Amino acid sequence: MGDDERELVRRGYDALSYHYRRDDADDGRYGPWLAELHQRLPAGAAVLDLGCGCGVPVARFLARAGHRVTGVDISDVQVARARRLVPDGTFLRADAATLDLPPASFDAVVCLYALIHLPLADQPGLVDRIATWLRPGGWLLATVGHDAWTGTQDNWLGGPATMWWSQADAATYRLWLERAGLATTAEQFVPEGSSGHTLVWSRRPPG
Repeated sequence: MGDDERELVRRGYDALSYHYRRDDADDGRYGPWLAELHQRLPAGAAVLDLGCGCGVPVARFLARAGHRVTGVDISDVQVARARRLVPDGTFLRADAATLDLPPASFDAVVCLYALIHLPLADQPGLVDRIATWLRPGGWLLATVGHDAWTGTQDNWLGGPATMWWSQADAATYRLWLERAGLATTAEQFVPEGSSGHTLVWSRRPPG
């Protein structure tokens, strides 16, 4: 990631953390997705929340369900909040583009509205690494681009900072997942404003 874009994302979430999600926010649209993930996981599963934000709602939901959650985020403010709001989780301040984790160490990886904050050149490599972090039979639950777009928005969420995104279209992500050895079992369009994102369920083959 270029330093400028990396800093836009990091500074943006540092400044807009509470604009993005309150401490006591409910599960919202994430609720059904997380409930379905929980049903697919073994008891006490190891789950990576990539782009965990303040820990609400993903890490909070999974920790309450008895899973062992590791969260990663580029924002110091978000990670500090996650450690306070989800004390049973483990949270790391790191850039997902350079994250190095042991192979086959997670039963699931959740990456909601985070992959699209990396430049396109970094995204296929991260998808490849996610596939290696999953145990056989492990799940990836992710939101990816529906249409290709790269750009910024000033005063995002009515706050005092600019945010930056870069995303390919859904067909491109499907190809990257396939090349990484993950089988996409379902896709769902998630509308947002005049466009939206694609929710994908992908799995590392068992055995």
